[in-house]
Amino acid sequence: SSAIRKLAGLQAKTAHRLDANGIEHEVPISRLRTGERIVVRPGERIPVDGRVVEGRAHVDEAMLTGEPLPSVKTMDDNVVGGTICQDGRLVVEATSVGHDTVLAHIIHLVESAQTGKLPIQGLTDRAVRVFTPVVLAIALATFGVWIVLTGNVSIALVAAVAVLVVACPCAMGLATPAAIMVGTGRAAELGVLFRKGEALETLSHVDTLLFDKTGTLTEGRPALVDQGGSDRAKALRLAAALESASEHPLGRAIVTAADERGMHLPMVKNFHSIAGYGIEGEAEGRMVRVGARRLMERENIPLGDSVKTTAQIESDGRTVVFVAVDATLIGWLAIADRIKPEAYAVVQALRARGLQVGMVTGDGRATAESVARQLHIEQVHAEVLPQDKAKVVSQLQEQGRRVAFVGDGINDAPALAQAHVGIALASGTDIAIEAADVTLTRGQLGEVVTALTAARRTLSNIRGNLFWAFFYNILLIPVAAGVAVPIGIHLNPMVAGVAMGLSSIFVLSNSLRLKRLKAYVPTVTPGAVQNTALKPAHS
Repeated sequence: SSAIRKLAGLQAKTAHRLDANGIEHEVPISRLRTGERIVVRPGERIPVDGRVVEGRAHVDEAMLTGEPLPSVKTMDDNVVGGTICQDGRLVVEATSVGHDTVLAHIIHLVESAQTGKLPIQGLTDRAVRVFTPVVLAIALATFGVWIVLTGNVSIALVAAVAVLVVACPCAMGLATPAAIMVGTGRAAELGVLFRKGEALETLSHVDTLLFDKTGTLTEGRPALVDQGGSDRAKALRLAAALESASEHPLGRAIVTAADERGMHLPMVKNFHSIAGYGIEGEAEGRMVRVGARRLMERENIPLGDSVKTTAQIESDGRTVVFVAVDATLIGWLAIADRIKPEAYAVVQALRARGLQVGMVTGDGRATAESVARQLHIEQVHAEVLPQDKAKVVSQLQEQGRRVAFVGDGINDAPALAQAHVGIALASGTDIAIEAADVTLTRGQLGEVVTALTAARRTLSNIRGNLFWAFFYNILLIPVAAGVAVPIGIHLNPMVAGVAMGLSSIFVLSNSLRLKRLKAYVPTVTPGAVQNTALKPAHS
């Protein structure tokens, strides 16, 4: 229940609503409606999900994304209820209020997961259906035997009552729900939301995990991943100067790389785009050409030693952009959808836990196999249309595999639904809660391992609870019935009551150990993992 209280405590209780005349009125959040405008002052929690229509401020979204650094929110940016406006004044137009907000959905998910009934609970139910009449029969038999042996009704009745008291199956009933409540609550605190309790048990039995590539294993946007040539810095600076006038996604990657390095870009004159080849223009009084290999060939610019090197890079699925000044090649830039720094460690952690790891993507086979090779993923399904990803999952299921699919929760919806467990990576307000059985609210790849660990630890805890609950009853029922009287041991009903209570305390205490569950933090070492993930084979 502490998990629910913490989440509910993130909700604002009141809001400053603007009326038609622009006057503020403090009202309970229950009276807010979509389309209304709310003023959020520095230090206040944002009361609704909405869109910023006025102002600029840093907003702490750690409760949702886990990111410690606040994000800047300005006009037309989306904000989430429960996050904190650190500075500045925002006017927010409500797009979701009350039970429709992201935070309300999260609270509802945690509640439903905690009250869910796992398939393993059926084992307890079946056992109790047999256990109850058997205990009643043992109690009657105990009463009858002691009446015959002693002729004393009090002694016989005390023995029968001791059997009934010590056999009370409270611990059995608590074994599963107690572990579910603690396990799912702790998982929610770590950014893992189980949409339903059954997903917890199913995930613990998964033996195959499929990843979508773009936006899941990779960052989902082009980035500069390698360089070469006689003057790399100059090549990047001049290429960025020309590309700043272009809207091409690859050009944006080059400009971003130059900005990150703090480069000062020269002015460009006579800019010209050559469709299918590249771009050209004058910078620093020289003619600069930036484009594909065919642009260099068209202009008769020799590539020299770069031919073999760049051919290998292109075979790995990367795009190579050449930079020439006048008629001389000065460098080349390799651009690709960069693999997430933690991806390698996460894949190896999953393999170490006994899972087969595969990748499903719509990208070309060369690109897919390059990424898979760098991450040591052996199972690759490339050039797969979104609607066919579910077929890949289905084929593995027909082979007897228990499959989990990890995707972004929107484009991969069919595969997420088909898999035994669908896991959606989400970030910010883009939480596809309804698209998967498990939602990773912080959008971090390492949370896949955290989810798996939480599921396995919770199921292991439940099994431990059930074992000790059954073992306790099997051990103490004969003692209560009087089997140990010949050696001087007889269980008084009051002592039996204490023993029964202790068994429940043991089960609850064992379940509460799940509160110590830690988030998996992938170790990303600059030398080993990042180089493996980011640099092409020739490097």
